[in-house]
Order: sequence, then structure tokens, then C-alpha cells
Amino acid sequence: MADEVYYWQALNRALDMELAADDSVIVLGEDVGLYGGSYRVTEGLYAKYGEWRLRDTPISEGSFTGLGVGAALAGLRPVVEIMTINFALLAFDAIVNMAAKIPFMSGGQFPMPLAVRMPGGVAKQLAAQHSQRLEQMLMNVPGLRIAVPATPQDAWWQLRQAIRSDEPIILLEHELLYFSKGKLEPQREAPPMHRARVHRKGADLTIITWSRMLDLSLRAAGKLAEKGIEAEVIDLRSLRPVDWQCCAASLQKTHRLLVVEEDSRFARAGAEICAGLAERCFYELDAVPQRVAAQEIPIPFNAALEAEAIPRVADIVAAAEGMCG
Repeated sequence: MADEVYYWQALNRALDMELAADDSVIVLGEDVGLYGGSYRVTEGLYAKYGEWRLRDTPISEGSFTGLGVGAALAGLRPVVEIMTINFALLAFDAIVNMAAKIPFMSGGQFPMPLAVRMPGGVAKQLAAQHSQRLEQMLMNVPGLRIAVPATPQDAWWQLRQAIRSDEPIILLEHELLYFSKGKLEPQREAPPMHRARVHRKGADLTIITWSRMLDLSLRAAGKLAEKGIEAEVIDLRSLRPVDWQCCAASLQKTHRLLVVEEDSRFARAGAEICAGLAERCFYELDAVPQRVAAQEIPIPFNAALEAEAIPRVADIVAAAEGMCG
């Protein structure tokens, strides 16, 4: 039976289930305990499981993320919540030099069952320092896996899979998705965490995207269909590893690739997607792969300028029309 739930509620239910199922699961972060989380993700869990399982930490991302690494080495399954990905820059030593490296440097003797949740992206007038999308920095780190749930169903699946994994998993959540609604079927069998999903089938163009841009891409595909262009829309669901097989299968049918991302263009995730698929599918392509991305500027505070700085539905439609002639 499917419920219509908010994205944050799906994450909350996933945490509740894993905390109940395994006493080694703990949650660390700022305001995750008594307050219930900045985006309500841990609401009600402090009263249910107590302060040992949900630890409110000081405002010191490097310290409590390092504590999460140590807890994972000691046999716990910590879920670290960094209040926003912008603050994760202070925790990169723990994430990059510790969590990603210890299993390899120990020859596999020390697993790293660590899940790190980070909301980010361009929300509503949070200005340059609180509107960053830093996925490309994390994609560049061997040893990390990165999930990007775009729907409540995927948030439910991927958080639970991350908690149960013995590898360090980064979950990138978008701040504007927390109060978006979607169906949640708790009993539905989960696909592999890093498998992409085709949300809309089409034969003229492949749109590959992730996170909040999935919603914009699906809306754009609806407008394109009115103009006789059938776009296939793929949600990657994962940025490391990438499900190349799903993407390549789509390109064998459509022969045109458009990547839509909220981040700016230069040296970002979309560039890697285009390069990887050009290497794999060069002879399938009938047009140069294209990207729709943000402007090469820090995100402005002004609402009108902020909207101009990042992709909109009209931008996706225009790019797709240009590719399809």
C-alpha cells in the first residue's frame, strides 16, 4: 500500500526502522536530537531512542564527522548529518583522508559502515555561501560512494541501504526536496543503490539528471511531448558509481544526450557524464552531447538573479529543441 509522504518523512521513517532494527546505529549532528533536525528528519526519534542513539554535537563538523569515523571503526553504524553541504568543507579531512582511505590502507581489515547525510543545492535566497553543490569534489574521491535520492521512495531505500553498507556512503539531499511529496511503498523491493531509473520513456532524446533537476526535466519532457519530441528521462540516483549501462542503453535508442544539472558547467558532474558516455557510445551519437547547467557565478541572494543563475524548465526545453532540430 503506497502512502503519500514528504521527502523528510521518508528519511525519518527509514532512520526509525534502522534504529529499531540495530542497536549499533547511532545518529550524530547539530540539532539532530532534542530539536528533531533542521529539516525534521530526526523528528520524534530522540524521545524514542534517547540521547545515546541521537547525539547533539557542537558546531564543529570536522570533529563530529571524525567521531563518526571512529565510531564506525569501533563497530557502530553511525549516521552523520552535516546541516548543509556548505559546512562539509570543514569535514573533508575526516571524509576524504579517513573514511575513504582506511578500508583500502588497512587491506580491508577495517570496514567503514558510515553514512553521511548532506542537504545542499540552491534553495530560496540562501546566498552564495549556503547555495553550493559540491558533488564534483566528492565524486573525485576513490573509496566513497555517492547516492542522490530525488524522490521519497528513493530516500527511503537509499538511506536504509547506506546504513546497512560496510562502505562509506554520502547521501546528497536537496534542501527544496524535503517538503516535496511522493509515493512511498515500504514493502516494495529496493533496486541496487546505484542503479539508475528511467522515469519517462522516449525515442528522440535522452535527458540524464539527478536530485531536484529530475522534477524540472520531467516537466520539460511534458512540454517537449506537446511539440512532438519524446524525451527519455533518466534519474541517475547515484553519482559514484554511475550506472553507465542504463544510460548507454537509452542512447542506443535515442542517439542524443542532454545532461541537466543544477551545478555550474566547468569541471562538474555533467562533464564526467558526457565524457564517460562519449567514450562508451561514440558511434551511437547523432549529435554532440549537450549540458544545461548553472551560470559560472556564485549564487546571488536576489531572488530574480538567483532564478536566472540556475536551470529552469524553459532552458531544458530550448536545449532539447536545439538538439532535435
